[in-house]
Amino acid sequence: MGKVRAIITMSLDGYVAGPDQTEENPLGVGGEQLHEWMFPLKVWRESHGDEGGEVTASSPVVEGWWENVGAIIMGRNMFGGGPGPWGEDPWTGWWGDNPPYHVPVFVLTHHEREPLIKEGGTTFFFVTDGIESALDQARAAADDKDVLLAGGGEAAQQYLKAGLLNEIQLHVAPVILGGGVRLFEGIGPGEAKLETMEVVESPAVTHIRYRVSR
Repeated sequence: MGKVRAIITMSLDGYVAGPDQTEENPLGVGGEQLHEWMFPLKVWRESHGDEGGEVTASSPVVEGWWENVGAIIMGRNMFGGGPGPWGEDPWTGWWGDNPPYHVPVFVLTHHEREPLIKEGGTTFFFVTDGIESALDQARAAADDKDVLLAGGGEAAQQYLKAGLLNEIQLHVAPVILGGGVRLFEGIGPGEAKLETMEVVESPAVTHIRYRVSR
C-alpha cells in the first residue's frame, strides 16, 4: 500500500490560509501570497499549459509532488464553488477542461453530486461521508500508489488530527498573515510526532518534508 502524503504552504506564523475566506477570496485576506513562490516556476507553468518560467531549487520539489501518485484528496474550499448545495449550474473547478492532476480526485463535501469527468484522466468524485471514506476510496483507486492530500488547510488539519498521514511536506513562505487557518490548531503535545526527512532552501520558500507518527 502506498503512502498518504500531504503538501501545503504555510506562513511563518503558522497559517495555511488567511482570515475572512469567501467564495471570491478562497484563500482569505493575504492568502494568495503563500503561493507566489511557485507561480514563476517552469514546472508549474508547464503543468498549466503555459510556456517559459524559472528553474530553481524548488523545481525538483514540485516535480516530486506527482511521483507515484495514484489518487488525490482535496477539500471543498480547494475545489471551489462556495459552500452549500451545488445548484443548477455547479462549479467545475479552477483548472479548466484539462486539470493538472490526471488521476482520480476525491473532493470532501457535505452535498451530493455526480462525478465530474475532465480531460487527461482527471475525474472528480464528491464524497459526503467523511475523511475516512474519502481515503478508502482514494486508496482503492490508487492501486498501491500514493494518495496525495492536496489541500486545503482544513482538510489537511482533519487528516493530521486523525493520524491518517504518513508524510507532510511544508512549504514555508516568508509571509506573515496574522490570522486565518492554522494547520496545527488543536493538536496537542504527543498527538503527532514529526521527524524531519528533508530540507530544501530556495530564494522564495523553504521546503521541509516530515515523516508523521503518533
